[in-house]
Amino acid sequence: MKKFWIALGVVVLIILILVSTIWGSYNSLVYLDQNVDKTWSDVEVQYQRRVDLIPNLVNVVEGFAGFEKETLTEITQLRSQWQSASSAQEQVQTANQIESAISKLLLISENYPTLTAGAQFLALQDSLAETENMVSVARTRYNSAVRDLNAAVKFFPSNIIAQWFGFVEKDYFATITPGAEVAPEVNIDV
Repeated sequence: MKKFWIALGVVVLIILILVSTIWGSYNSLVYLDQNVDKTWSDVEVQYQRRVDLIPNLVNVVEGFAGFEKETLTEITQLRSQWQSASSAQEQVQTANQIESAISKLLLISENYPTLTAGAQFLALQDSLAETENMVSVARTRYNSAVRDLNAAVKFFPSNIIAQWFGFVEKDYFATITPGAEVAPEVNIDV
């Protein structure tokens, strides 16, 4: 009879260990998954901040005769396209296009000294630079959260729990800027 109680105690202990492992792994996976969603939301907030600056930038630049209307129109259209994007992938693609168009606009604006000397333009340029930094930080945090979730989805024993409950790896945020992988040549001869 004593052996029965010992065996029963061992079985109960094993069951408790298994249940606590499953429970802990599941809760950890839920937390990591929610963290990925939260950090993606942070990226979207920064994109929205950038998109919200566009009308101000367009209004400041529009007054200059001869300024490239095509670029302003492109930026305005991209802003609308970003706001109506139905998936994260579409948002990322449009955000990359907006980033490129704004860079082009700032480059073109250098041909207009009275524009670039204006306080409004300088303040907007600073806001855009700050926003770009915040976007970069948000993207980095998102990728860190994805790394943590993906590791948990792959590591034993949480990989088994992840499979049972449908947790899957998430994609990293990657911007694809043509030519970004090639370092630019810098000529400092004066």
